[in-house]
Amino acid sequence: MTKKRLRLAVAASAALALVLSACGGGTDTNNNGSGGATEEFNAALTKVFNPSDKKGGIMKFAHSDQLDTVDPGETYYGVSWNFLRTYGRALLMYKPVPGAEGNELTGDLAEGLGVPSDGGKTWTYKLRAGVKFEDGTPVTSKDVKYAVLRSTDKETFPNGPAYFEQFLNLPAGYKGVYKSKGVNTDSAISTPDDQTIVFHLKQAFGGFDYMAALPQTVPVPAAKDTGAKYKEHVVSSGPYMFDKVEEGKGYTLKRNPNWDPATDPNRKALPDGYDVRLKVEGNDLDNRLISGDLHIDLTGTGVQSAAQGKVLSDPELKKRSDNPTVARLWYTSINPQVKPFDNIDCRKAVMYAIDQTGYQTAYGGEFAGGEMATTIMPPMIAGYQKFDLYPNGDDSKGDTAKAKEHLAACGQPNGFTANMVYRSDRVKEKAAAESIQQSLLRVGIKLTLKGYPSGDYFSQYAGNPPFMRKNNIGLATNGWGADWNSGFGYLSQIVDSRVIRETGGSSNISVRIPEVDKMLDEAVAETDKAKAEAAWGAIDKRVMEEAVIYPGVYAKSLVLRGKGVTNVFYNEAFGQYDFMAMGLQ
Repeated sequence: MTKKRLRLAVAASAALALVLSACGGGTDTNNNGSGGATEEFNAALTKVFNPSDKKGGIMKFAHSDQLDTVDPGETYYGVSWNFLRTYGRALLMYKPVPGAEGNELTGDLAEGLGVPSDGGKTWTYKLRAGVKFEDGTPVTSKDVKYAVLRSTDKETFPNGPAYFEQFLNLPAGYKGVYKSKGVNTDSAISTPDDQTIVFHLKQAFGGFDYMAALPQTVPVPAAKDTGAKYKEHVVSSGPYMFDKVEEGKGYTLKRNPNWDPATDPNRKALPDGYDVRLKVEGNDLDNRLISGDLHIDLTGTGVQSAAQGKVLSDPELKKRSDNPTVARLWYTSINPQVKPFDNIDCRKAVMYAIDQTGYQTAYGGEFAGGEMATTIMPPMIAGYQKFDLYPNGDDSKGDTAKAKEHLAACGQPNGFTANMVYRSDRVKEKAAAESIQQSLLRVGIKLTLKGYPSGDYFSQYAGNPPFMRKNNIGLATNGWGADWNSGFGYLSQIVDSRVIRETGGSSNISVRIPEVDKMLDEAVAETDKAKAEAAWGAIDKRVMEEAVIYPGVYAKSLVLRGKGVTNVFYNEAFGQYDFMAMGLQ
């Protein structure tokens, strides 16, 4: 970003604040008691906006790139998890309700939460009777077992969460249902009958219900599994099934005739179907949402900078918007495997040199982007500790003097050249990368920027260590929301070095600290809640000491509801509107 563009961006952010102030930036207080149909700013933030049981119509969604995958065994984007509930049923799910209650778990495919035994090393779930796949075949516990076991094959499905292979008591050398076909896995998962599934863990884990809510427990019929090609037609266990799949272009879903609402207390299944368009440019997507051509932006990160002022200054558009605070961090990974970032002082130079005000402005300013961050965990995650190891100067525009001190200490007093990547379809990430480029140039660090698509950003590019090393990529924009809102659910997949895979991808791009791995194991085993929460804060601080993550902003967003939508509310578990609940007038 040039200095002129940066000044304009800062000015735009200030103008946005004035617009917000003029039109009442706080939450409106005249919502009716039920959430009602009163259309106003933040109407869907803590209540249901426009509640309705009316069925019919096609819900139109769009995404600025593409979903990582629709295969429940590999998906690892929150937006995909949110959408997946329209066609797949995990053992458990987050309650489809607004407010804090949306972080609570309830039974989905299972009748209720798991029953622990053996001190928390064994967890038993009972499946609801009468659930069927789209072809009418009954869903059994064996289908759930098969689904979980196939997801542990990280050669076929390299990008999904790694919790099950970490915690299940799998046979030594087990490589999944394809490569270890016929191996007895009852030591890890047993199915005493068609309605019962029992998970056996290597160690006690009191939070296993959160794992039971992962998409990896969505049942997969072995006879219909096509491995890596299963994403071309996922077999539905939910109210909708895939009608047409156009990789990279879009999906259409229609009603599943074998879904029985009597078995599903969580879904109203209001629309007749869904039309999902992919690779819609961000600003064009906003314009189509404003005009009413689309109902929801699947990306869920809010309108782009160009639309923010328009939404807030237009009373009719503002009434269709919400401004949630999200349990998410927008940050930049600093890769210690690429020179000169293998030197901690070179990394610290970056930490001090980045203009955090410019970073915040790139994401939409304090209102639509978020509060400036100094830690990895956002304040709403249990265990958060407030600290700031790299003060960004009195004006939050970077401490260039400290940055130069560390450049001298790492033998690069005149700076150096480096490469940085970002998600090319995300306008805000591109702006953040340009802001970092400009601020680092002040201390002699010259960045070359390269954008890559969101869909495989982590699997092929930023999250792929061989690619990063081969292309000498030292910096990468990143963002993370908790797999579940606890210290473990937030931190483990982005700071545990053991989740990094040399083949495929990982959400952990830069943290390789053996001491942190040990601290994670100790925190998981801690049964005292206060001690466990203190441990998560200590892990956060230890990672920050290594200067391998630059925390940019604790996320907020300005999201827009489409025209004519019903049952709209913000689901705190996903940090997005609840896609599954919505209908049309």
